[in-house]
Amino acid sequence: MGINLNPFTWWNGATIGTWFGLRGKAVVGEDSLGNVYYQGGSDTNGNPRRWVIYNGANDASRVAPEWFSWLHHQVDDLPERALPAARAWQQPAVPNMTGTPLAYRPAGALEKGGRRAAATGDYEAWTPDA
Repeated sequence: MGINLNPFTWWNGATIGTWFGLRGKAVVGEDSLGNVYYQGGSDTNGNPRRWVIYNGANDASRVAPEWFSWLHHQVDDLPERALPAARAWQQPAVPNMTGTPLAYRPAGALEKGGRRAAATGDYEAWTPDA
């Protein structure tokens, strides 16, 4: 059984200090990834303060686009009321997969064997004399 480092390390989730800071703040919603959004108080400009508590690792790419707009005060109301419904062709947001086995690796990448397509001969090198 491992030690629960969550109260002391921010990269594993919200620290105990963050949880104490959220006391009295209102939960306003949850996205499809399980992240919970809070609002309460105001900043020095009088704008409402907004937070996200991640479900899992703290990675900003795991915030859904509509909630990103809400967090950054691009929309005033909650996303489901302020934004139009999703289009049929829109795909769900995915987090950044860099550093995982699901990361994009183009043909020729070392992880895919490192073999690139042969040059076609249509390339002409630049020379300073030309």
